[in-house]
Amino acid sequence: MPLRALIFDVDGTLADTERDAHRVAFNQAFAAAGLPFDWDVPTYGHYLKVTGGKERLRNFLNDHPALPQLSDADIARIHRQKTAFYVEMMNAGLLTLRPGVERLLNAARDTGLPVAIATTTTLANVESLLKTTLGQDGPDRFQVIGAGDIVAHKKPAPDIYTYVLKRLGLPADDCLALEDSENGLRSAVSAGLATVITQNEYTRDQDFSSALRVLDQLGEPDAPAWVLQGKEAGNPVVVDIPVLIQWLAEKA
Repeated sequence: MPLRALIFDVDGTLADTERDAHRVAFNQAFAAAGLPFDWDVPTYGHYLKVTGGKERLRNFLNDHPALPQLSDADIARIHRQKTAFYVEMMNAGLLTLRPGVERLLNAARDTGLPVAIATTTTLANVESLLKTTLGQDGPDRFQVIGAGDIVAHKKPAPDIYTYVLKRLGLPADDCLALEDSENGLRSAVSAGLATVITQNEYTRDQDFSSALRVLDQLGEPDAPAWVLQGKEAGNPVVVDIPVLIQWLAEKA
């Protein structure tokens, strides 16, 4: 089975954006709107189970009826402000890519392997992260960027992956997804994609039983990743293109 493209999630996969960027930007937007609440780390972790920022805020308000209830238009306005705060943080260079991400992207470029993005976050968020971590041409390194509200249903629905596969013109069997969350895994697997998980602080206790492998990161030559679930569980690994080809072949 050939490997013809890699499809990356963004938040939590390319970079640890959730706790110290998205959460902080939401709180800044809440304060700017004069709202009497903010999200601490555990609260935000709980509502990360809901994909999509606007959907996350609506779910939170539904669970707290004593708080001011917002219209869809209000939530959309606050989310736009949150995105602006997030982009400011990215432009300030406050985040870096997770270990092994840039190395793997460079290896894909050097071997002519297309890369794509499938995410529920907004396109502005994606582009600001890529430009500040990979340079101004960072977004151009991805053949397809599927982001935000471009599909009707967000993860764990398969829509965003189906969209990206269609734009790539490739069958799911020839591609590999890289994710960090159970919702992302369910989305990718539902679209027919074999999936490698790099878990993080917020997702380490989630169900990844349908993943090809679960890792703590992608690893660097001087600081390998650890396989947490899969054939090599308990062993170190530096995830590169030959390793991913080998793992994908197991799906055949």
